[in-house]
Amino acid sequence: MGKYISITGGLVVILLGLIGLISWFPFFISALKATVPIVLILGGLIALVAGMSELKGASKAKQEVAPAEEKK
Repeated sequence: MGKYISITGGLVVILLGLIGLISWFPFFISALKATVPIVLILGGLIALVAGMSELKGASKAKQEVAPAEEKK
């Protein structure tokens, strides 16, 4: 019985969301205009930090391999 209640509840929530999206579409677009640049900036920062971390890790790995080869 619980499965049917969750399915029915999900359908009701989807319907309410669609009605809200249609009736408040201009506000939705305004929110998207405000959110997209922030998401792009944060995504770029994450990519930048990940790239720098990868370069740092590769550099450190080369430095660890070089002394080991000199001992041979």
